[in-house]
Amino acid sequence: MFHYDRRGRGDSSDTQPYAVEREIEDLEALINEAGGSALVFGMSSGGALAFEAAARGLAITRLAVYEPPFNAGDEQARQAAEHYTRELSALLGEGRRGDAAAFAMTTWGAPAEAIAGMRQTLIWPLFEAVAPTLAYDNAIMGDGSIPTERLASLTVPTLVVADGASPAFMQNAAQAVAQTLPNAQFRILEGQTHDVAPQVLAPVLVEFFNR
Repeated sequence: MFHYDRRGRGDSSDTQPYAVEREIEDLEALINEAGGSALVFGMSSGGALAFEAAARGLAITRLAVYEPPFNAGDEQARQAAEHYTRELSALLGEGRRGDAAAFAMTTWGAPAEAIAGMRQTLIWPLFEAVAPTLAYDNAIMGDGSIPTERLASLTVPTLVVADGASPAFMQNAAQAVAQTLPNAQFRILEGQTHDVAPQVLAPVLVEFFNR
């Protein structure tokens, strides 16, 4: 099993300039190292990255994704995505990493009071350290709309998971993704949020990947 740090996170380097293609190349190299094919799990924007990798022909035999943060694709959603991109770019451009991390968390449903508390903890510098990679996630997501034509071409068996306590738009997006894929199943984990407990998620993934 390989659990790798994406570019700019953990022990991974961060060669510039960033491009989504480089992350797909990273995943391809990892799959080759693992034996030439792989069962792949991607969380949040990592799920969108995994979809793109599979669409480009990487040897993914089964795919599981957890709440890929797509939106409804309507005008309101498009404007919200543009606002997020502008604000995030401005904060990172000004070097305000902590504010960028807090802005992203608020956008994706975290209560402001919870974020304020987190900023006083010893773990917060870790969030600040990886804040520039939020722009990478944003590049992967594009305008945030579900890439229906891309997904409709994927025949790899796929599990799409959402949480019962996550914002409704996340659940709706995950279900819409599952309905678009030709060979997918959808599952909700009751009582969980976007910050899912590993001990809850792991058995679901093991069951799916061992079929």
